[in-house]
Amino acid sequence: MPEIELAQRIRRLKKEKGAVILAHNYQPPPIQDIADHLGDSLDLSRLASTLPEEIIIFCGVHFMAETAAILAPDKRVILPEPSAGCPMADMITAGDLRAMQLRHPGAVTIMYVNSTAEVKALTDICCTSANVVKVIESVPADREIIFGPDRYLGAWAAGLTKRELHLWNGYCPTHQRIVPDEIRKLRREHPGAVVMVHPEVNPLIAAEADILLGTGGMIRFAGSSDAGTFIVGTELGMVYRLSKLYPGKRFIPASESAICPNMKKITLEKVARSLETLEPVIRVPGPVAEASRSAILRMTQIG
Repeated sequence: MPEIELAQRIRRLKKEKGAVILAHNYQPPPIQDIADHLGDSLDLSRLASTLPEEIIIFCGVHFMAETAAILAPDKRVILPEPSAGCPMADMITAGDLRAMQLRHPGAVTIMYVNSTAEVKALTDICCTSANVVKVIESVPADREIIFGPDRYLGAWAAGLTKRELHLWNGYCPTHQRIVPDEIRKLRREHPGAVVMVHPEVNPLIAAEADILLGTGGMIRFAGSSDAGTFIVGTELGMVYRLSKLYPGKRFIPASESAICPNMKKITLEKVARSLETLEPVIRVPGPVAEASRSAILRMTQIG
């Protein structure tokens, strides 16, 4: 079925079922175009708990839909493609974290929100790329800190806070596809362009950047900056989002290969099927959901 017909079908089904579509900034353009709300994973999960609709079609990856289900337990959260996972989130299991906690008794556990519900359930405080510094600074200076799963985000935050962290050796494969030579080449081709990259990149890329920001931060910064051209060092879907928000500015991907295959698994066909069947529903067991919710809420209290 042509995209235009699929989009019309989705809008009709959404109205019939009383559903709302949430989509992450990295989703493919057709999914971004039919979404009711776009944003980063935590913003969308928070939004899910406040919306009047009882049915949430979450276009993202598994841990994001899990987080929405944790924060909105009274809603039906549907992930159109349940195999859309996150390699970084899968790099640490609950068993891995328990073993690390045994090696560092008394340490405060901070986990990036890009983690599974089982890992969040063993966590003291969650964090995002936007508030990781504040979360670390909230921990008393005499307490050790376990941080994961992203070693690059953790190392960057450790440098800013002057804290020593016990880092889990995880990373985002998509952000590792961005390389310094590409950014240097783009700088030569676009003098005066602002290079903004995500903190999930490795230190060699971070050293090439003018500013490190999460996706929400990129949106705010690009809107307030006087610059007209930006080199965007994150997943390719963000370039489409920024270009639509600020059509008078130019956004250039730091790498055309920075594509998350899991983020691209959701299609219009799968969204339409989910609206027809109201499946597959993401469910988090009660005790896991309750423990995970506590770690997320502690983060939101910090800011």
